[in-house]
Amino acid sequence: MEGIAAGIASFLWDWPMVVLLLGTHIYLTVRLRFPQRYIGRAIRLSVKKDKGSTGDISNFSALATSLAATIGTGNIVGVATAVSLGGPGAVFWCWITGVFGIATKYGESLLAVKYRVKSPDGEIIGGPMYVLERGLKMRWLGVLFAVFTAFAAFGIGNTVQSNSISMLLGQTWGIPRYVTGGIVAGLVAGVILFGLKGISRVCSLLVPFMAVFYVLGCITILIMNSAFIGETFSLILRSAFSSRAAGGGFVGSTIMMAARYGIARGLFSNESGMGSAPIVAAAAQTRNPVRQALVSASGTFWDTVVICALTGLVLVSSIIANPAIDHTHGAALTKAAFDQIPVAGPIILSVGILTFAFSTILGWSYYAEKSIQYLGGKRSIYFYRIFWVAAIFFGAVVNLKMVWDIADSMNALMAIPNLVALIFLSGVLVRETRKYLWSGNLDAAQTDEIPTIDKKR
Repeated sequence: MEGIAAGIASFLWDWPMVVLLLGTHIYLTVRLRFPQRYIGRAIRLSVKKDKGSTGDISNFSALATSLAATIGTGNIVGVATAVSLGGPGAVFWCWITGVFGIATKYGESLLAVKYRVKSPDGEIIGGPMYVLERGLKMRWLGVLFAVFTAFAAFGIGNTVQSNSISMLLGQTWGIPRYVTGGIVAGLVAGVILFGLKGISRVCSLLVPFMAVFYVLGCITILIMNSAFIGETFSLILRSAFSSRAAGGGFVGSTIMMAARYGIARGLFSNESGMGSAPIVAAAAQTRNPVRQALVSASGTFWDTVVICALTGLVLVSSIIANPAIDHTHGAALTKAAFDQIPVAGPIILSVGILTFAFSTILGWSYYAEKSIQYLGGKRSIYFYRIFWVAAIFFGAVVNLKMVWDIADSMNALMAIPNLVALIFLSGVLVRETRKYLWSGNLDAAQTDEIPTIDKKR
C-alpha cells in the first residue's frame, strides 16, 4: 500500500503538475498586474470590519479560519519533509510557490465570493464547486472537486495533522499515540458541533497566539545559528537550480526533486490553487468580491512567505551548524532543530505543532462539510462528522509516509479542476479587479443579489 501511494503521488506531482500549478501562479500574477503589490492594503483590510456587508462571519474570522487550516504541520513537518527528500533547494521552490501563489489565492477567493449562493435557511455558501457550476456551467466538474475535497480532507486536514501530533508528543513526552488520538478527537468533536461560527471563534483566538509563539522560536534559533545564515542562503539558492545532488548527505536533491517536493509542500502549506480556502472566504462579510480576495491573499503571504521561509532557514542552518543531525526524516529533523534551544525548544515545537495541527483539523472540517453538503445535502453532514472524528484517531496511529503520499495525491486532484476554473474565468477576474481595485472603487458595494439554491441542495 505504501508503494502504491508513493507511486501515485510521484505520478501526479511530476513535471506536468508542477508546470500547471506554478504556471497558473505566474499567469495570474502577470494578467492581474502583480496583485502582490497590494499586500499591505490586504493586511489592513483583514483587521477591519466590513460593516453593512453580506456574509455569515467577519472577514478576519474567514481569514483566521483559512489560516488555521493552512498554518499546520505543512509549515513545520511538511517543510522538513521537503528538505529531507528534495534537499535545501526545496525551501526556495516552496517560497516561490507562496510568492506567486498570492495571485492565485486572490483569484480563487474572488470567484468564490462572486459565485456564492444562499441556502434556503439563509446560510451563505460557496467555493470552487459553485464557481465551476455557475461560472463555467460544468456541474460535473464541480462534483468531482467536491469529491476530491472530501477525500483530501482526510489527508491534509485530518490524519496527517493527528499523526504529527501523536508522533511528536510520543517522542518528546512519551505519551502513547492512541491516547493523543483519543484526546484530539474528543476536543475536535466538541468544537465542530457549533458549526462555522464555533470553528471561526476558536480559530480567531488560536491563530495569532500560535503564529507569534512559533515565529519567536524560529527567530531564536536563527540568532543561535547566525554565523551560518549566509551559507544557508547560498546553499538553498545553489541547490534550487543544481542538476547534481547538493552534497552533505542530501540524497537525490537535484532540481527536479527540489522543485517537486518544494512546490508540493508549498501547495500543502498555503493551499493556493487547491481551492480550499475560497470555501470559507465565500461566507465572509464583504461588500464586494475584490475586498475579500485581497484579505484571503494576505493569508498566503503570512503562511508561506513568512512562516515557511523561517522554518526552511531554521532547518537548513541547523543542518549546516550540526552536520550530525539526522535530516533524512522530516519529523526527526524538526525535533533536532528545536532541541538546540535548551529546555524551551521541545516545548515550543510541541505547542506549535499541537496548536497548528489542531486548528488545521478545525478549518478543514468546514471545507469537508461544505463539499459533502454540495454532494448530498445538509443532512449528510452529520454522518460525515462521525467519520471525521474517527479518522482523527486512526491518523494518530498509522504510518506517516503513506499518509503524506495520499495527501499529496488528493491535493493534486483537488487543484486540477480549480485551476481549470481560474484559467478559463481569468477574464472575469480581470473585469472584477478593474471594476473595484484598478479604478479605485474598493469601497463600492456589489449590486448583484446572492441567488438562493433549492432545498434539495
